[in-house]
Amino acid sequence: MGTEKLEVPVRNEVSASPATSELNSIEVLSERARVGILGWTGPWLVLVGRSLLIIAAQAVTVCILWMRFHSWSWNAAAKWWTVYGTLVDIGCLTLMAVYTRREGIRLRNLIGRVRLRWGRDLFLGAALLMLVFPFFILGAASATRMVYGSGQPPVFAGLAAGRVLPLWGIIYSLTLWLLIWSPTEEVTYRGYVLPRLEALCRKRWLAYGLVSFWWTLQHVFLPFILDWKFVLWRFLAFVPGVVLLTLPSLKIRRLAPFIFAHWPMDLIALFMTLKL
Repeated sequence: MGTEKLEVPVRNEVSASPATSELNSIEVLSERARVGILGWTGPWLVLVGRSLLIIAAQAVTVCILWMRFHSWSWNAAAKWWTVYGTLVDIGCLTLMAVYTRREGIRLRNLIGRVRLRWGRDLFLGAALLMLVFPFFILGAASATRMVYGSGQPPVFAGLAAGRVLPLWGIIYSLTLWLLIWSPTEEVTYRGYVLPRLEALCRKRWLAYGLVSFWWTLQHVFLPFILDWKFVLWRFLAFVPGVVLLTLPSLKIRRLAPFIFAHWPMDLIALFMTLKL
């Protein structure tokens, strides 16, 4: 009975607030955590679940390829990661929709205000891209020398690089996958998980560390190639860029600049891995 009395005013306050950014603020989230509306299950399930969904989506692709070609190969499904990745996005968006609804907000509230006047968010996104992208390149070069002892990256022809997809697969990757993947990834880690872990942990450094770790680990599984050196290389390659890209979100709470910075990076990844 006491819990109901606490929940009602908080839900009314959340739904009535006109400021979208305030609905996902640390102060409001901390209050939801205090009265029991926000718990650990949602943030943890979404944080860990995205990586598990990637593995599951690749497993589904393996089954589809087996039914079509009667050949069972985990690595053979790896080259389709820009196609089956949309299944991952659907799963993440569904999970977040369920748990945000329990908080009395919508998925749109996780993004915050978009400032396009005078190209403000576009320019801020471009600045973030120029600041962070060199660290992804530096990370890949350093990881290559650490794991493989040379300046040459590992060769997994047709799997992680030089992928050959049918025309429809290329078009799908450059359109639907690209449009959905970048925003969903940002909403998942930066919009949903990070602020909620901050509110629940009450320690920014811990929330930041957990999100940075799992966001980096996600790239190990996309695609997930059964080779321990490749797994280690992928993780080390993404550590500097992901850690640095996560840091500004402790100050910039709006997602639009990060989404605008993320799209070009994923587009570059497509051109680097697809054989057009």
